[in-house]
Amino acid sequence: MYKRFQFTALILFVLILVDSCTVVNKTAGVDRSKFVGTWTLNNVGYQSLIGNAVTKVFDQAPPADFIGSTWILTNSGNGQYTLANGTSQSIYWSYYNPGNGVEPAFQFKKIYQGDKVKDVDSGYRLNISSNDGATMVLKSPVAIGNSNGYVVYTFTKKGN
Repeated sequence: MYKRFQFTALILFVLILVDSCTVVNKTAGVDRSKFVGTWTLNNVGYQSLIGNAVTKVFDQAPPADFIGSTWILTNSGNGQYTLANGTSQSIYWSYYNPGNGVEPAFQFKKIYQGDKVKDVDSGYRLNISSNDGATMVLKSPVAIGNSNGYVVYTFTKKGN
């Protein structure tokens, strides 16, 4: 009886281990560490959208105002972006990858003085088009009827 219990426990352990490996493989080569560093947003483009149809992004400014912005993303999840005009915003970022065919995303919350991250309910989620650790392309969906267009952000990492 005891050996049967040991065998069952071993099988369960192996199944959990295999399932954990499957989750790691679903990241398609992008892991959280590839986001850490200082990034410059070099270009804002549009996919299935007319450029002037989007007047404000991240509830802050027109998309063009983000060109040349610097994004600092630390390993702890704290970060900041600074627009070319000097406007700065503290953020808390994370890598979202639920699996199950859902596209991984970069997400962040704006954090203001006195805010606790856990108490901030709203934020922004951008689809990860690519990130090789030196260049990153993120796409922000914009609803157009029954489909989506995208604002496309292209970043390069400083120091590469």
